[in-house]
Formats: sequence, structure tokens, C-alpha cells
Amino acid sequence: MREVGDELYQRMLEEAIVAARDDGETTEETWTPQITIGASVLIPERYVEDLTVRLGLYRRLSNLIDASGIDSFAAELVDRFGSMPEEVENLLEIMAVKQLCRRAGVEKLDTGPKGAVISFRNNAFANPEGLIGHIHRNNQTMKLRPDQRVVCMFDWNRPRTRIPGARKLMRKLVEIAEA
Repeated sequence: MREVGDELYQRMLEEAIVAARDDGETTEETWTPQITIGASVLIPERYVEDLTVRLGLYRRLSNLIDASGIDSFAAELVDRFGSMPEEVENLLEIMAVKQLCRRAGVEKLDTGPKGAVISFRNNAFANPEGLIGHIHRNNQTMKLRPDQRVVCMFDWNRPRTRIPGARKLMRKLVEIAEA
């Protein structure tokens, strides 16, 4: 982990977990959105020293399917290991964003200091008319590129503003997709 960095390690771990569960084909139930936030998202060794326990926690976290599961998991972490460091809080927030991405059909969410770029699974969105209307109403901050990606321009200079911003953005997309 020290050699490849936190984000790459996390991504590699997620891919390994998906591959272990997958028989070579990504089904509707197993696909995992890719999220880049630019923040450290992991369970640090100083928080959970035992590698086996940490890997078990990652495995359990990857199987959570709703916000209440994440909340219960967070409460368990605090009970077992004490108050959570920022990296763990970020990890749990990202898991919540991933759940929203799955519901909205967002395959990839890349965020940075100037906003976000959103790619949809199979270049399709459940409610394209609603999405186009939303982009049109927010044409100062949102654009649809010719490659079917949505660009959102926000002032997200710090990772701590990106995570809540990404969550809010994904909630809106879920609302539009499920309308």
C-alpha cells in the first residue's frame, strides 16, 4: 500500500473484491462505479492494526447496500476502535456516493477543484429528458459533452467540499433517474 498510494490501493482492493465475487462477467448486480475524489479513503493501520481484520472490514463494507447499513457499520467501528479518523469518514461517505451512483446509473465520477465529470453506464440514463431539462436549467454550471459525459463546474478546491458536493449531485441524479 505504501508503494502504490492510498487511492490506487483502494481501487485495486475494490477490483479484487469484485473479481472474487464475479465469474468473469460484470452483471447488473455486481458492477461498481469508479469514483475519484482526491481524498484519502481507507482504513489506516493506526486505526485497525490487524491486516486480517482490516480486510474483513473492507469486505463487509463492499457488501453494504443502503445508507442504514453504512450507518450501522460506522457505529460498529466507533464501538470497536474508537472515533474514526478522517480517512475512514471519507471512505464511508464514498460508499454512500457509490450507492447513489449505482441507483443513478453513473459508471464513473471524477471530481476535482473545478467540479466533476460524470460518465453513465453504457452511455445511457434512465430519464434522458429529465437529465437534459436539468442541464438546460443549470446551463451556467452543467454541460453535456458530445461523448455523452456531463461536466459540472463547481468550486471544489478542497476534498472536504467535493465529497458532500458529489453526494448532493448524485442525489439529484437519482431523483431525476427515478422520476
